[in-house]
Amino acid sequence: MSKRLNNYPKDDGFRMPGEFEPHEGCWMIWPERTDNFRLGAKPAQAAYTAVANSISQFEPLTMLVSKSQFSVAREILDPKVRVIEMTTEDAWVRDTGPTFVVNDQTCEVRGIDWRFNAWGGLVDGLYFPWDQDDKVARKICDIERKDYYSLKNFVLEGGAIHADGEGTLIVTQACLLHESRNPHLTKEEIEDTLKNYLNLDKIIWLPSGIYLDETNEHVDNILHFIAPGKVVLAWTDDKNDPQYEMSLKAYETLSEAIDAKGRKFEIFKLHIPAPILISKEESEGVDHLEGTKSREEGDRQAASYANFYIANGAVILPVFNDDKFDILAINTLKKAMPEYEIVPVYAREILLGGGNIHCITQQQPKGQTAMHEIKECNEISS
Repeated sequence: MSKRLNNYPKDDGFRMPGEFEPHEGCWMIWPERTDNFRLGAKPAQAAYTAVANSISQFEPLTMLVSKSQFSVAREILDPKVRVIEMTTEDAWVRDTGPTFVVNDQTCEVRGIDWRFNAWGGLVDGLYFPWDQDDKVARKICDIERKDYYSLKNFVLEGGAIHADGEGTLIVTQACLLHESRNPHLTKEEIEDTLKNYLNLDKIIWLPSGIYLDETNEHVDNILHFIAPGKVVLAWTDDKNDPQYEMSLKAYETLSEAIDAKGRKFEIFKLHIPAPILISKEESEGVDHLEGTKSREEGDRQAASYANFYIANGAVILPVFNDDKFDILAINTLKKAMPEYEIVPVYAREILLGGGNIHCITQQQPKGQTAMHEIKECNEISS
């Protein structure tokens, strides 16, 4: 069993590592909501399977699956994938799962259980109820026997934060300051909470994220830390696109910023795909139910290549059958991350559900000593 802790992770010597640091494994949740994914969620399940099987070639992957879908998932997922039965309400483990933190001295890994309210609660949440999703983080920590910190009244999704592992966090004002998250707290109080739980010295606030992002513009759809001091930023050269001003302001903010270690950022622009609109067939394939965000014909999707997942030695990259910008994204990441294998996965069906590859994955870091040290944790424990 894991136990709930009442201290601040910072006081206990724990920090949030960068996604590019070594992983023990990765978590996902099987999609099946027919009011979010079309055609009984079968196309989405095929896309999730492609992501899971790709990740499993580089690190252990665990898929959480409902009782009714367990046999289906076990049959089509790679045998390397661990499948565990769990009750959930949707399939976005980045936001419902724990944020893991590590202690570089003891090599211990712990979890953080934020409150989850379906991206907006009763203000503008995307579905109701969400009580089972709010239990996912604690359940994962129990499965892994990881102690965890649990906040009683602080709403946060994992996709709303990006850390460099060295004291810097990047967020968006559009999301963290939205009335549907923590309206009882000031910006300074939100910063203090994040600093105490993630062990931070510096928080950089981008004004906004990706145009029409239904998560109130999570940072992980517009930006990705790929190393300390290095980020990729979703971009467009089309000045008539509403995204242009949003990305430009983010670029200006990052260009003027200094991280916790006093570094200027190296910024790689990652051009977004051509606008992706929901087709009539795609809209009609979704069950339209009261209380769940609708999927209407012609709705523009918040498509971004920055919503990738960094596995051990690989980048699992969403692509959209865009002849021009898919290739540009792959080549940009090959230049920015030459030590990684770039693995493109067709991700339109994930996008139609409201997110992408980073949103459906959550890394579990490997306990290790500080990155500049050679000694590994298993040497410490032996």
